[in-house]
Amino acid sequence: MDRIHYVGDSVLTGSAIAEALLDLARALAQAQTAETVEIPTRLDDGAVGRSTLLLGPASQMVADTEESPYDEIVDDALVQRLHEQADELVAGSRVVVAAPIPAGDEQTVDIDGLSLR
Repeated sequence: MDRIHYVGDSVLTGSAIAEALLDLARALAQAQTAETVEIPTRLDDGAVGRSTLLLGPASQMVADTEESPYDEIVDDALVQRLHEQADELVAGSRVVVAAPIPAGDEQTVDIDGLSLR
């Protein structure tokens, strides 16, 4: 399991969840936006609880591996959704030019309404 440290606090969650959460936090920061995400967490008594985290450009989180006497928290659907959200954010922020423009050529290329020379 991984312990997520943020804003002077921490939560214990599954390793795959922590990895996906950090992936989404990175993508949100690059997109200059924020989102709240609810994840399953392991409470001190071993029960499973829920934590809601605010992720955004100012999020500062660290995930550390931690031994636990309790079973790993697994939520494959959540992990997949977090990775998909991150992928969508990253894909939405990329500009792809289909063909290179030769240097010195007077061509104008229109990308989403922006004319580039």
